[in-house]
Amino acid sequence: MKRAIITGITGQDGAYLSRLLIEKGYKVTGLIRSNYGSNLGRLKYLELLDKVELLECDLSDLSQVLNIITNCKPTEIYNLAAQSAVSLSFQQPIGTITFNIHSVLNILEAIRLIDPVIRFYQASTSEMFGKVNQLPITENSIVHPLSPYAISKVTGHYVCINYRESYNLYTSCGILFNHESYLRGENFFVKKLIKGAIEIVHGKRECLEFGNLDIKRDFGWSEKYVEAMWMMLQQDQPDDFIISSGKSITLREIVYYVFDKLNIDRSCIKINPSLFRPTEIEDIYGSNKKARSVLNWQYDMDFFEVLNLIIEEEFKNYGK
Repeated sequence: MKRAIITGITGQDGAYLSRLLIEKGYKVTGLIRSNYGSNLGRLKYLELLDKVELLECDLSDLSQVLNIITNCKPTEIYNLAAQSAVSLSFQQPIGTITFNIHSVLNILEAIRLIDPVIRFYQASTSEMFGKVNQLPITENSIVHPLSPYAISKVTGHYVCINYRESYNLYTSCGILFNHESYLRGENFFVKKLIKGAIEIVHGKRECLEFGNLDIKRDFGWSEKYVEAMWMMLQQDQPDDFIISSGKSITLREIVYYVFDKLNIDRSCIKINPSLFRPTEIEDIYGSNKKARSVLNWQYDMDFFEVLNLIIEEEFKNYGK
């Protein structure tokens, strides 16, 4: 039986990836910071709590990482743990950069010392590229990180490449663009938008405040994106892949669609300049051609279809 360790198992992707791997016959071990401080709601929502093993681990402590990998003997490790909110990284730059880099280093060093055959997946991000001169972004595009979060992920990405090239470890990086679902974190744009709009429908608030709605982003559906993570570790050779929808959409289009879908007057949309970020990427979208051709990964969902799925699930669970 294959055994996988998932860091960040309590997040959106960790929960969906756990379900996927269990369906494929894996034994899944999830690493959490603390039984008391971890939000197990997503695993509970997907009815996975009794199907995964949860172990406490401070990924910034190499001795703990060494101990867990020695005892668990995984065949695959998926590193999804990170401080991943861009806006929060500006408020906590040292903590963001320190954790996001040290956690990757500790896991890779543990693999190198204990069992170099273990296959490792690193969650990289489209935020690494920042302002680019040419779109779509490909795996060979130049990185220009614009936030502490992006800086940390660029470093982690190249640490993985270095361990692959220097120590011959199987390390693959998934460069994922924005991907959403009902299980998305409360501090991310689409989740906040839909949840807030439903509160307007129920009379719990009068309007929603936004920052810059004219920026464009590449959005997708989380459940399809975690499939690509698994596919990467099934290849003969490790490599890096962009996972994206292949097109961008303005935040304004998304807001208008949600408000119109829920019959909310657009006058309830308020722009607050204080919510604008210090540095901002105007437009970004990625090419998924390599993932399609090498992994045979398929993605054809329209983002309005994704929004409909999330809206439906938010309504179903409102007030619970």
